Amino acid sequence: MSKFEFKLPDIGEGVAEGEIVNWLVNEGDEVSENQEMVEVMTDKATVTIGAPKSGKVAERRYKVGDTVPVGDVLVVLDVAGGEAAAPAPAAKPAPEAKPAKAEAPAKAEGTVASAVGDLRETLPGMQKAPATDYYSDKPLAAPATRKLARELGVDLKTVEPSGSAGRVTREDVERASSGGGKSAAPAAPAPAASAAPAPLPEAPRPASKDSDERVPVRGMRKRIWENMARSKHTAAHFHYIDEVNCAELIGLRDRFKPHAERSGAKLTFLPFLVKAVVSALKRHPRLNSVVDEAAMEHVIRHNYDIGIAISTDAGLMVCALRDADRLSIVEIAKEIERLGAAAKAGKVQKEDLGGTSFTISSLGKLGGLMAPPIINYPEVGIMGVHAMKRKPVVKGDQIVIGDVMNLSFSFDHRIIDGDVGAGFAQEIIGYLENPDRLLVEMS
Repeated sequence: MSKFEFKLPDIGEGVAEGEIVNWLVNEGDEVSENQEMVEVMTDKATVTIGAPKSGKVAERRYKVGDTVPVGDVLVVLDVAGGEAAAPAPAAKPAPEAKPAKAEAPAKAEGTVASAVGDLRETLPGMQKAPATDYYSDKPLAAPATRKLARELGVDLKTVEPSGSAGRVTREDVERASSGGGKSAAPAAPAPAASAAPAPLPEAPRPASKDSDERVPVRGMRKRIWENMARSKHTAAHFHYIDEVNCAELIGLRDRFKPHAERSGAKLTFLPFLVKAVVSALKRHPRLNSVVDEAAMEHVIRHNYDIGIAISTDAGLMVCALRDADRLSIVEIAKEIERLGAAAKAGKVQKEDLGGTSFTISSLGKLGGLMAPPIINYPEVGIMGVHAMKRKPVVKGDQIVIGDVMNLSFSFDHRIIDGDVGAGFAQEIIGYLENPDRLLVEMS
């Protein structure tokens, strides 16, 4: 028997680490090749990783809740023969790439630096890492590494990476902070203690009672925690709320329902909302975009991959409705149904996540009056859909009972001005109140 060290493979574009969600095997278990061993959650998806070959689980290097960098040993197997010294092919590190050529955050949202972080790295009085001969405009590093760099006052752009694919590691940051970086110049004298900024006070730890239950923030909830905080602390949210008279939309859906049912689709109002959003994005292309914080660029997309927020038992996740402009109403309905079923079953594929440029979050019958959603960063806009209600409306000179639905929009004011956001919202409302326009543009 020999030891086989299986490393966490590169399981997605721009993914630098993963969190152990669930072990499916125990130490001492016999496993066969491709048998499911562990569930790992990244910024983009939860994936199940199988055994690279048959053997006996000798050691699990990480426990549930731990974060594992790509390329670290995940599990050690006892395997027959002497071929097990090399790492598994699936676990080979990503090909080496120059840091300056790192993937653009338009496709690797999880590696985008926050605006707050960039500013704090250059504030007067912040301790600087020693000057080096190395420089990269777009350093590639995991969120935890960027956080450490901010805490230590290290500019990631001057840290020479040692990780795979040109990634800056925690050790690189610590070495730069201590003045031990490669090709580092002599360190400047440390600033006077009075010049250093006071550390931010920590929130007091809440007192616990015997009846309290402490639940670790792990898995998808941890991702939601991180992503929502990053969005609120980075994007300058402003909101726009208006209502839609749905009389014509209801009539159009009623005409489409028999055809959709014959095609095996359940037709809700959401596919019409998707079509209205896509048509409005074509007229307001600045909204079909993401921000690249590291490059200080606004990236306008020319494809229409719409994010659909889906509620699951584990939490809210956003799936990508790819090429929504090329799909019919019925095709959109089928695709939304497929994504919803996969998300709720925990079987979403990697290609169904990430890369979206605008998101729709529908609360359905729970929609209330208004609830401006948090932007799905690094996008610059999101639309919240609320419950359709019967209420008095003005029709000509008469007050009649109508079907009205509220829409809540959030925009990133750094990119989208108030009049642009309002014009985009009114464009969508115009399509929904006169939905025959959607059919004309589809033909």
